[in-house]
Amino acid sequence: MAFVKKNNKEQVDVARVHITLTSTNPKAIEKVCSDLITRAKENQVTVRGPMRLPTRTLKHTTRKTPCGNGTNTWDTYEMKIYKRAVYLLANEESVRKIMGIELPVGVDVDAVFDKSRK
Repeated sequence: MAFVKKNNKEQVDVARVHITLTSTNPKAIEKVCSDLITRAKENQVTVRGPMRLPTRTLKHTTRKTPCGNGTNTWDTYEMKIYKRAVYLLANEESVRKIMGIELPVGVDVDAVFDKSRK
């Protein structure tokens, strides 16, 4: 007769979570990243990141004079968009605890769960 080990512990579904943070304010996005990572480490979740993605620079050039007369002078305006990526390996309950942070105005969060990869 073979002995079968019974595991009484609950099987927890662990998913890979890809979190993308986007903002035009670099200080705000760095603060959110650090808060997110400290909360993840408090909940003993595997963290990878923050990975700094390339900064997008949007430029818009306009004429200074509204009527078109005078010297051809131009104004150039630009806006930079900063992105960070953070990967977590956690279950859904701990991700809800981690994502309970307060976000400053102008920081967008996009979280994607991938349960197929473990």
